[in-house]
Amino acid sequence: MRHPEQWLYLHVNDVTPADKLAADAAMGAVTLLVGDLDAMTRYYRDVVTLQVIAADGDTVTLGRAGRPIVVLRHEPALKHATPGSAGLFHTAILFESQRALAAALYSVAQHAPGTFTGSADHLVSQAFYFTDPEGNGIELYWDRARTAWSWTHGQIEMATLYLDPNQFLREHLTEDAALGSTAADAASVGHVHLSVGDVASARAFYVGALGFDETAGLGNQAVFVSAGGYHHHMAMNVWNSRGAGPRMPALGLGRVDLDLPDADALGALAERLRHHGVTVRDDGRTLAFDDPWANLLQATVAGRG
Repeated sequence: MRHPEQWLYLHVNDVTPADKLAADAAMGAVTLLVGDLDAMTRYYRDVVTLQVIAADGDTVTLGRAGRPIVVLRHEPALKHATPGSAGLFHTAILFESQRALAAALYSVAQHAPGTFTGSADHLVSQAFYFTDPEGNGIELYWDRARTAWSWTHGQIEMATLYLDPNQFLREHLTEDAALGSTAADAASVGHVHLSVGDVASARAFYVGALGFDETAGLGNQAVFVSAGGYHHHMAMNVWNSRGAGPRMPALGLGRVDLDLPDADALGALAERLRHHGVTVRDDGRTLAFDDPWANLLQATVAGRG
């Protein structure tokens, strides 16, 4: 395994269009390793309003409209990571309407108000933040139309403005939504935010090797990346983890999935990662690989994983 600093030798500025992820790449499910499977299932089902899609022994898959969003895998022998470790900052669940987002927000307010940690208007989106019973961050959000986003020299304009959750509910929560009428509405993993040891190594790996575009940066604190002009599919920050090295086995993040449009995109990614010295496990349907902090990622063609 490479030490994170070794990724500094990858040449981000040498990236060409052939080195990019497919424009229609998207995030897949996030797998969490959990200590209490029943409690975590109840939280994501009854509080966050996801539906159980599959339950197989020690694994429960939850999502919306048949699309997996969170996979919970029971790992009772594992302990919580030590403070300052790399890993998951939050899983961001994207709702297709403000009405559906309001219904989910209302559910959290009704069933687990103590898990609410904040809210913000990011210009491109409206977002509400929570922490699940085992300390994993969650963002529930809705995107404004892309025509309302502002770009300057390839960088997306985002901010963190005050967003009153009660006012949001007054404006967007309908009576039927509060009673569960949006429970079957589609939702997906919009982006995944990671805690990492340093931003330069994250940029070199996620842009230089994996092939995302950088869409925003906060100096040596955070970097935001995406495919196809989205504001961000992934972000990496050092706010709680500056200087962290590779992760040890622990509860929390198990895997981040990437959905690619076709086998050609998957093959190109495998070739690009190997070119940059990344060890790839390829079973013919999926590519599994680790970032510099041993965060596991898996890429597959949508529907084949």
